[in-house]
Amino acid sequence: LCASLSLSLATSFWWLTMFVVWSVCVSLVLILWGTSEKVQGKASKLWLQPLNETFLQTGELPSGFLWGVGSAAFPTEGSWDADGKGESVWDRFTRHTDPSSNSYIQWEEDLESVRYLGVNFYAFSLSWTRIFPDGNAKAHPNPAGVQHYRRLIGKLKELQVEPVVTLFHWDLPQVLQERFGGWLNRSTADVFADYAAFCFRTFGAEVRYWITMHNPFLLAVQGYGTGAHAPGETGDPADPFIAAHNLLRAHAKAWHLYDKHFRRHQHGNVSITLGSHWVEPLHGQATPTNLELCQKAMEAVIGWFAEPIYGSGDYPESLKASHRGVIPEFSAQERLWIKGTADFFSLAFGPEMLRVGQGLARFGQTVKLDLRSVLVWVQQTYSDPQLLLAESSWFSDASVGVQDTKAIYLMKRFIMQVMQAVSVDGVRVFGYTAWTLLDGFEWNHGYSIRRGLFYIDFSEPERRRLPKTSAHFYRRLVRDNGFPAENTPHIEGRFPCDFQFGVSESVHLRPFSPQFTDPQLYRWNLSGDGTLSPVMGILLHTRPVQCTDFLFIQRHLFLLGVTGSAHYRFALDWTQLSPGGDPEKVRFYRCVLMELQRRGIRPVVTLYHPSYRSPSLGLPEALHADGGWRNASAVEAFVSYAAFCFHKFGEFVSTWITVNEPNRLTEAYTEDRKTVVRNLLLAHAKAWRIYDERFRQKQGGAVSLAIHADWVEPANPFLESHKSAQQQFLAFEVGRFLDPLIESHKSGRGNGFSKAERAELKGALDFIALNHFTTRLVAPWENVKPQKPEHGCALMTDITWPASHLRQALVPWGLRKMLGWVRDRYGDRLPIIVMATGVDDQAVHDDQLRQSYIRSYLQEALKARELDGVNLRGFYIWKLQDHHDLQFGLFSSAAHHSQPKASISLYRDIISHRGFPSAADLRPLTCRDADNGTSCELCTRIAENKPLLFFSVCVSISASMLCVLVIISVVRKRRRKRRRTFWKDCCLKHRKTCRNKVEFSSFLS
Repeated sequence: LCASLSLSLATSFWWLTMFVVWSVCVSLVLILWGTSEKVQGKASKLWLQPLNETFLQTGELPSGFLWGVGSAAFPTEGSWDADGKGESVWDRFTRHTDPSSNSYIQWEEDLESVRYLGVNFYAFSLSWTRIFPDGNAKAHPNPAGVQHYRRLIGKLKELQVEPVVTLFHWDLPQVLQERFGGWLNRSTADVFADYAAFCFRTFGAEVRYWITMHNPFLLAVQGYGTGAHAPGETGDPADPFIAAHNLLRAHAKAWHLYDKHFRRHQHGNVSITLGSHWVEPLHGQATPTNLELCQKAMEAVIGWFAEPIYGSGDYPESLKASHRGVIPEFSAQERLWIKGTADFFSLAFGPEMLRVGQGLARFGQTVKLDLRSVLVWVQQTYSDPQLLLAESSWFSDASVGVQDTKAIYLMKRFIMQVMQAVSVDGVRVFGYTAWTLLDGFEWNHGYSIRRGLFYIDFSEPERRRLPKTSAHFYRRLVRDNGFPAENTPHIEGRFPCDFQFGVSESVHLRPFSPQFTDPQLYRWNLSGDGTLSPVMGILLHTRPVQCTDFLFIQRHLFLLGVTGSAHYRFALDWTQLSPGGDPEKVRFYRCVLMELQRRGIRPVVTLYHPSYRSPSLGLPEALHADGGWRNASAVEAFVSYAAFCFHKFGEFVSTWITVNEPNRLTEAYTEDRKTVVRNLLLAHAKAWRIYDERFRQKQGGAVSLAIHADWVEPANPFLESHKSAQQQFLAFEVGRFLDPLIESHKSGRGNGFSKAERAELKGALDFIALNHFTTRLVAPWENVKPQKPEHGCALMTDITWPASHLRQALVPWGLRKMLGWVRDRYGDRLPIIVMATGVDDQAVHDDQLRQSYIRSYLQEALKARELDGVNLRGFYIWKLQDHHDLQFGLFSSAAHHSQPKASISLYRDIISHRGFPSAADLRPLTCRDADNGTSCELCTRIAENKPLLFFSVCVSISASMLCVLVIISVVRKRRRKRRRTFWKDCCLKHRKTCRNKVEFSSFLS
């Protein structure tokens, strides 16, 4: 009984324990699920699932898209006390700072600048104190101020430019600040409503878009929190929330006034411009905690004002929870009254918001210049509103004049992100405002920065408006309604049969032959640990190395065969193949070449591919110790090495590269670079002469050297100095190596060649080999430090170009331009081969970036051939296999099991079709060996139907064998039948003579 009771209690206790554990687990799951739901319910999909990566670089905005430019009254108008204007809080805060852009006087010149840009609208703000000096809208207005804005609006309408008018851009009348305490007093909202009603009534007939106030977040935080903005209050921590509360009330009052009294007749739209930043999670880790922190960071800035207007009518829950007891509360009636008080969403995205955002980004969040994500966040959070980008720009240093190159690319980046948000994400952006029209007094930064599209020299009394290069850029952008494609769109066509599709590698195929070379005898698992133990005193006979011993060759070339390439470029190792070197190393490379020949793959062999991981740069140690390419002895050593290779391997090689990227190799030397260039050119020319004189007639190959040839675009296409820098850089990077070999009259310049050497260099090139990977921007070198580079140019990248993990920009049209430049400079006599091109991609299998690269760069290669007449003969992808990490390889490294990537299938498909055929002709194109020069229809049919032909042959052989067997069987049967018949006849005829069978047999014989 006791035992049974104990067992029962133990069982009950076990079930109780399991129930508690189960309950806790369920509770945790529910808590986590609830957190996830909470976060996901607030547009956090942007952090959980990043926006679709797009390579969209060209395109137009929708028809009817509005392009504009903006400015604010205080930074540009000046004349702070002219014609009866009253004092504002910013006048007091800056102690009546002058000079200014003087727009109050030179407003017509401002409108001439607007007309030059060709924009659809001009966004500007009214100066409250210029219309009502003491802020009281119930008093008589200042006639001069009212007349000024009437003239401005009227002239805009004459120019067919829509005015977008902001009622309040931070310049509160100083009287209201002193009388009420500014926006800390509820009464200010009532005074603002009176002011708004006057403006609607006075100017509303000509205005279709009204902004009640610009970026109230900065005013609340900087004006009543940090004190960085006027009125410079730094008191109670609750003050920013009180000010924001009254700003929201003021906006709602103005909107309801317009909706009730003016909309019916004026048909305008009213909104409020809200500022935002963008944050990314700590280390990019989208954990529930990090997602919630990111969401809170957005709600603490844009959500503070957007949620009451576009969302629930109240402040975000996260903001109320973190500032409980400090943030004011809306009554239920106020929430209904404020909600929906905007006819469209007006967004500001500029440098000041990002500065403040960096101060708000807690726990390692990263503030980013990602306008696209902000636009999508607004779309997903606030029910996809129509959206006007009311402020978008960056800034330049005060020292920057009209040549504001960096500003161009920041503007391009923002507008590109808008285009992607519209085209890819479906955000309903209907207008973009470039900020700002003129240089002016930039609020708390004063004159230390510039944001205008037009430059003003504040030391000149005339205040001339000079267009910066960013103004030219924006003007072209407005004219084109975006970024129309400069190049020809996708074309259809095939590369010819003699076009070389290949794979290129830097790898030195190192000899490795473990089989049959070790004379030692081993015993396995002698000590039980599974190892091999040598048997001492016994040595076996070994045989010479054979090609089958090199297991690496079969494995490596199998991968190459998968790509479908008929050409393979690899490098020899000079350090292992010096004349008189190890015969096994020579045998190894001969085995590689013979196996390539057996597989029908043509090798392209590089004699010297510098290795920057090697201290000797891939040179034999003795040469490197003697100064490397700074010493003329390297030239003679290379020539001897080249002759050795031509002799040993030339029967298998039809294409040779003497030196890979000599222009990159020279950068490895810190001194005597001109000597290095000279010796490299002489080494190549001498090797070429030896091949031409001793080997060409028998081997029939071609020799060149491969130049690194990335394209460069002028960083600022509106400046002649940048265009000159482009030509200067290309001549230095490419011309200093090709000019001496192709254009003999330029060969002696700057390199100290003698007359005999110039003659030796002349024509020492059978084709032009280029390695092309990307495109960069180039500008004249203007920095004092660091030291000016040899080419005298500064290089940079366009931040809007899609880039790889290693920051290689994808610019397909750069290849076509590079090929065109080479053709224009050197003519069509020599064919061009792109010996290496590729991009790194971190994907394990689905390498979308590389697929896009291969497809688009081959398209540009086809355009160069078909449309530009470039004599392009080959295209080699870099490279076959990764060494360690996921980078350029079509296959992952051996450590990652040599897994094929998706780009292999794409490249093989392009090779099989010889390019990009039309949809009506998608059959693979089979070519005979280009050396034969001709082809026949029967050969083509046979090549296309190899499987069917093989099956037919097998069936024919089987049928023939079957027929032979049937015939033999029939003949044998007939013979047996004859013998039986003959025996029977004999028996009948001679039975009497033969007494028995034995006698009969004797008779027969």
